[in-house]
Order: sequence, then structure tokens, then C-alpha cells
Amino acid sequence: MTIALILTISRIVISPIFILFYLFHERMGIGLLPVTLILLSLLVLSEITDFLDGFFARRYNEVTELGKVLDPMCDSIARLTILLGFTQGIIQLPLLLVLVFFYRDTFISTLRTLCALRGVALAARLSGKVKAVVQGISAFVILLTMLLYSVNGLSLVEMRMISFYTVLIAALYTLFSGGEYLWANREYIKRAWVARKDPS
Repeated sequence: MTIALILTISRIVISPIFILFYLFHERMGIGLLPVTLILLSLLVLSEITDFLDGFFARRYNEVTELGKVLDPMCDSIARLTILLGFTQGIIQLPLLLVLVFFYRDTFISTLRTLCALRGVALAARLSGKVKAVVQGISAFVILLTMLLYSVNGLSLVEMRMISFYTVLIAALYTLFSGGEYLWANREYIKRAWVARKDPS
């Protein structure tokens, strides 16, 4: 269990804590302004661990096959948990919109696994990394709108509208990145699924 792996796994721990504060802050006796600051802190911490796990893995030569699998998986779990949480509570994002992220990540992950089982490795694409950044930024934007709402800088309707269009843009880019991934790897995917000729 390396430092890099601990940091990677910590994102799975942070995301449910985020949801607990977001959904149940009133029961905890925490107001909207302080809970928004707590959520921003948790999100920053999650994103920092995303940077540091890769840094420590390279710095101390701790890059492992397990880490290569866990890192993108933990990223997806953390960001999807937060975005799914925003379908409830004060933000009220449409569930179908957020499911775009889930379907894209599930489909691509399953495809990569099936191709790997057939001996064909599908490399990650820059568009996928940008997609992760876009999703992270969208969560930050939503929390910033919550912060403005909590100090009467935005109305409830404005906060929800900005949140909706922010996630819509992220969802559209997520679909683009999925399509770009399939197109860029189309020859490798064909190679994985073409039946091998019997040498006999």
C-alpha cells in the first residue's frame, strides 16, 4: 500500500462525506454558507489528491498496474457521486443529464476491459483527461453558485439555471470525448473483435 494508492483510495472516502454534508447539513445544524465552504474544501481536497497520487507514483517510482486501474475508477466514482448528489437537495439537477456521465464511463471502461481480455490495449486519450477536468470544474461552478445564493448574490432560479447549463456543457463534452475515443481507437477495437483464424 503506497502513498499514491492511499491518496487514490481517499477520493472514494471523501465523496460520501461530501454527500452527507450536502444532503443532511440542516439536520446537522449547519447553515448553507458554512456547509458550502465545507463542500468546497472537500472538493479541493479531492482534486488535490488526484494530482498528488500521480506525482508521488512518478516521483518515487511507485507506478503499479493496480494504481493504473484504481486511479481512473476512483476519479469516476468521486465525480459521479458528487454530481449524482446534486440531483437532490437544493441544486436539483435532472437525473437523466447526470446519467450521461455514468453511461459514458461505464461503456468505455467495459470496452477497454473486453479488448484487454482479447489482447488489445486501448490507450487513454487526451479528451478523456479533459473530460475529467471539465467535470471537476462543473462541480466547482455549482458550489460557487451555492456560495453566491447563500449570501443573496443569486436567486434560487438563477442558481439552478447556471448549474443546469454548466452540467449540460460538461455532459455534451463527455459525449464528444466518448465518441472521439471510439473513433481514435476504431482500428484497435476492430482488431480485438475480428475472429482469429484457426492456424490448423
